[in-house]
Amino acid sequence: MKEQAARAVSECRRIARMSEETDRTTRRYLTPPVRDVHALLRNSMEALGMAVSVDAVGNLRGLWQPPGAGARRVILGSHIDTVPDAGAFDGVLGVTVALELAELAQQLEHPLPVEVIAFSEEEGVRFGVPFIGSRAVAGRFDPALLALKDADGATLEDAIRAFGLDPARIPEAALGAEVLGYFETHIEQGPVLESEGLQVAAVTSIAGQSRFSLQFVGHADHAGTTPMRLRRDALAGAAEFITAMETRAKNTEGLVATVGRLQLEPNAGNVVPGTVRIACDVRHAEDPIRREAAAALLAEAQSIAIRRNLKLESARQLDQPAVSMDERLTAYLSEAIQAAGLSLKLMPSGAGHDAMVMAARVPAAMLFVRSPGGISHHPDESVLEEDVEAALKVGREFLRRLAAEVS
Repeated sequence: MKEQAARAVSECRRIARMSEETDRTTRRYLTPPVRDVHALLRNSMEALGMAVSVDAVGNLRGLWQPPGAGARRVILGSHIDTVPDAGAFDGVLGVTVALELAELAQQLEHPLPVEVIAFSEEEGVRFGVPFIGSRAVAGRFDPALLALKDADGATLEDAIRAFGLDPARIPEAALGAEVLGYFETHIEQGPVLESEGLQVAAVTSIAGQSRFSLQFVGHADHAGTTPMRLRRDALAGAAEFITAMETRAKNTEGLVATVGRLQLEPNAGNVVPGTVRIACDVRHAEDPIRREAAAALLAEAQSIAIRRNLKLESARQLDQPAVSMDERLTAYLSEAIQAAGLSLKLMPSGAGHDAMVMAARVPAAMLFVRSPGGISHHPDESVLEEDVEAALKVGREFLRRLAAEVS
């Protein structure tokens, strides 16, 4: 499988060059480079004898149906959108590995129908809400999302139509009851496997997420003539909140809290900031702890705003519960790891993945692959070909167990 592993890695690097920007990898939902990715992956799917389609939210889907097989199938995949200035492997490796596993599935004694899905959107970069692709496949797409706007004022509906798709057909993307399960391979995006000298791990659960935005509104004033005691500095209020957020996360075991985006107006070096908008991300494996922290942070933001004579506005983007992976499929995956001659590691995921959305519709399992340096969402993100080879061996053993169950 060494050759297949090298090919999966090479395809990721090739896809990384399909970007909105010439000097770095940025590929948001349904932007022009997505068409290039679709064209490349479509060729690979068709070479495997798959029937290929694009559903109404832009997911590229390839179905291989062996002669005489029933309708029950396994779904493999991950996402092809990226964060700005991304690495080559987040999401995309799960798609290229899925295609290699589809080929391996065709070689099994009892071939298993396989559908590979390249989800169009997972990161939430363009429209502020993640998992658009898997929401549709899981039958959880809220039509209200169509009114979301990107930074240029285009709505989600506009983006879908501009890509040549029909939003009215989004319900058709949802899966039926014939799916055996969903399996996703993904880089760990953290340092645990490397620190323990392991190549892969079976994911047991995915941490819940709270995402919300805050807007502190004060008054823009001259930086030289406005006394400190008379200022209504929105950025100072936001900075106090960010520090409070960090402090709470450090003092709560397992909690992570991040402000990853900040916009201020008028954004001039000699003007007191009048308006600041920040995007907040709070995660924990236990939902009560996460929700309590998010509520406390919102209360803290309000307290800061009152004390500083600022106006506060808030909006919730996501309240995603923690999700457990399917016990039966995870048991198969654990057996597969050991059958491939690897040490068994079970671990939760702190990052969100399409698997957490798919798990609401079908049984789901997930395999982590070591991330050198623990680096992700960064151009230096990488994988080792020997780790991808290990993942392919595990995937083959996993599919063999599913095929035996069906036969």
